[in-house]
Amino acid sequence: MKFTRCLYALCLLAAPGAWAATKVLVTVVEPRTGVALTGLRAEDFTVLDDKTPRPVEAADFTRDTLDIMLLLDASLVGPMVQPLAESFVAQLEPKEQMAVVAYASSADLIQDFTSSRQLILRAISQVKFGNQPHVLDALFAAIDGGFQNSPFRRVILLLTSGYEGYSKTRDREVVRLAHRNQVSIYPAYMAGSERFMLETLARETGGASFNLPQMRKADKAEPAKRVFEALRAHYTLTVSGNLGLSEKLKVEVKSAPKAQVSAMALE
Repeated sequence: MKFTRCLYALCLLAAPGAWAATKVLVTVVEPRTGVALTGLRAEDFTVLDDKTPRPVEAADFTRDTLDIMLLLDASLVGPMVQPLAESFVAQLEPKEQMAVVAYASSADLIQDFTSSRQLILRAISQVKFGNQPHVLDALFAAIDGGFQNSPFRRVILLLTSGYEGYSKTRDREVVRLAHRNQVSIYPAYMAGSERFMLETLARETGGASFNLPQMRKADKAEPAKRVFEALRAHYTLTVSGNLGLSEKLKVEVKSAPKAQVSAMALE
């Protein structure tokens, strides 16, 4: 018996990677309505890292408290989304905080993190609109220095017209920085000209994208409540092996093949 225990210990030392596990944050929503899908189990998920299957050992569903940075489109087409900002602010729960960044050709912090809805709404009401929207530049700046003292899950809620100007930053740079700082991106947009870019940013950072007119058309519901339900709801998958922060990580839900699924490996 003693010899068997020693041999088992030697095997663990010889192959530590075989017993390693990685946590992956996953968000799953119905694409038309934005409804977060609950009740999924480990066997519902398929995880591929550069086409290599990784067994899913567990899938834990969680509703988080959030630190939310609201990126508000303040460009020439921004006024179409400003009325929606108030409905988003109304969704804040007591422990949650929100900061507001207004962006056009540059990104400006107009309200630091606070739980005061009054302060947030006052800042939004004073936004001045103009210039071209540089979405990617604004996202990079917000992720780079915006969450230094955040105690809760870090989320960017990008309230955008859906148009992009001429950012110097590329979408891949934004995704890499989001991984490094563990920030999930949730675009909520009015138009579809940059739909692919917005969906990519969400899918590769554990967020979700919301087509606001489509959500309203699907069930006539107010989008803000549904968006915040999706922001708070996610799965943490325990995956065998060391995934690291692979850019080729892909997660699918076998039981809901049409669902919008996003993932980000957790450090």
